[in-house]
Amino acid sequence: MALAAIGQICSTASMAHNLAQCRVVIKKAVAAGAKAVFLPEASDYIGSSPDESRSLCKPSSKSLFVLGLQEDAMKYSLPISVGIHEPSDDPKSKRIKNTLIWINEKGEITQKYQKLHLFDLEIEGGPVMKESDVVEPGSKILAPFESPVGRIGAMICFDLRFPEISLALKRQNADVLLYPSAFTPTTGKAHWLSLLRARAIECEAFVIAAAQVGTHNAKRTSYGHSTVINPWGEVIGELGGDLGEEPEIILAQIDLDKVKKTRREMPLLRRTDVYPEL
Repeated sequence: MALAAIGQICSTASMAHNLAQCRVVIKKAVAAGAKAVFLPEASDYIGSSPDESRSLCKPSSKSLFVLGLQEDAMKYSLPISVGIHEPSDDPKSKRIKNTLIWINEKGEITQKYQKLHLFDLEIEGGPVMKESDVVEPGSKILAPFESPVGRIGAMICFDLRFPEISLALKRQNADVLLYPSAFTPTTGKAHWLSLLRARAIECEAFVIAAAQVGTHNAKRTSYGHSTVINPWGEVIGELGGDLGEEPEIILAQIDLDKVKKTRREMPLLRRTDVYPEL
C-alpha cells in the first residue's frame, strides 16, 4: 500500500504562475508522506489562442516549468506525473504535442505518453473546441511502467472515452490508470464520473484523474472534480469544481492487494473465440 497525492490546479498562460501552483501541491504531498504526485493535463500552460499555445511551447529541456519540477522531484526524492506541451518532432509541423511525462525521484524524465485522441467538440448552443487544429495525435500506447504506487498505464483526458487503450493496458498488467484532464464543464457534468468509474470497473484497476479547475482565460474553463476510484468502482477521493484560494490535493492509499483480490474474485475473461480482442 502506498500513498498517492493528486493535485488540482488552474493553469494560465503564465508558466511561472503554474509552476508555483504545482509546487504548492508538491509541498502538501511531501508533508503528507506521499510516494508519488499526479498533476493535470496541460499543467505547464493553457493559452488563450492557438498562436499563444504554439508560442509558449518549448522542448522539455528548455522549459523552466519542467526544469522546476525536475528540481523538486530530485530535492524531495518524489516522482511526479505531469501533463505538458512539447514541439512536434517534425520541424515543418505547425502543431504541438500534448504529452504526459513521468519524472522519477532522481529528477529524470523516464516516460512519455503522447495523447492519442484529440478533443474536437461542437455542441449546438454550447462549447466549440478543435484540439486537432493545434495538437498532433500520438501514434502508440505507452507500455505500463513501474512506480511506487504500482504499474501505471498512462492516458490523457479525451482518451477516457475510448476503452480500447485501458483494456490494452490492463492486459499488460497495469494496476493504475491515469487520466490527467481539463474537461469542459458541459462534458464534465454529463460524463466525467460515469466514464471514470466505467474504466475502473471494466479494468479492475485504480483510476487517478488529476483535473484542471476554474477559469483559465476568457475562452476556457475547466470542470475540476479530480477523482480517485478503486478497482471495485468506488470513489475514494474527489475534489470539487470551484477554484479555491490555493491548489487542493487528494491523498489516496493505492492498495495493490485490492487489485489482485478484485481480479481474482471476478475474473473478466474475454471470449476471443467469439469476438476479437480489443
